Amino acid sequence: MVALVLAVVVKTFFVQAFYIPSGSMEPTFQVDDRVLVQKVGYWAGDVQRGDVVVFDDPGGWLAGVDEPEPDGVVQKALEAVGLFPSGGHLIKRVVGVGGDRVTCCSDGGRLEVNGLALTEPYLADQVSTAEQEFDVVVPEGYLWVMGDNRGDSADSRAHQGDPGGGFVPVGRITGKAWLTVWPWDRKSGVGDARGTFDEERLDRAAPAARRAAESAGAS
Repeated sequence: MVALVLAVVVKTFFVQAFYIPSGSMEPTFQVDDRVLVQKVGYWAGDVQRGDVVVFDDPGGWLAGVDEPEPDGVVQKALEAVGLFPSGGHLIKRVVGVGGDRVTCCSDGGRLEVNGLALTEPYLADQVSTAEQEFDVVVPEGYLWVMGDNRGDSADSRAHQGDPGGGFVPVGRITGKAWLTVWPWDRKSGVGDARGTFDEERLDRAAPAARRAAESAGAS
């Protein structure tokens, strides 16, 4: 009983297993990868730009996506303690946080945050980003998320017409992707994107970017 209680505590507060249901995050993650998500990183800090996060479906994002169900007593017990990959969640990269203006695209076809064009080495390709134009200001308490496989990702862009406008409430974040644990030949940590998202520069540029968005009538 003590072991079960400890396992549930670990799932609730520390780490939990999830699986990758689609190719939207390739090449960072492949379909059916098993990923551990850590929750400790957000105890004393906010979600940052560039973080790869797992979040509860904000509403309809997973429509039509097949998800594995626990089969049998053992798998159901593993799910209860966080060791069987959970469904009902999505995994994307945070591109914009509250107050950011996110636009697509620069003259060079790159994503812009607060007027600064990003160099994104983690993308599946550098062309697909420019296929869909948008200009949004992220509300406080929300996030703008996108898949690394921009040509095959039903992310914030695809849900702009939904009630939530494509923004993900921070309260729906389960944790930050930490480690790919299966298949064994893909076992690796999830690298950060600090070289892409210069937090200090982006924060300084945010007020001017919001004012420009207001003038332009951005959503």
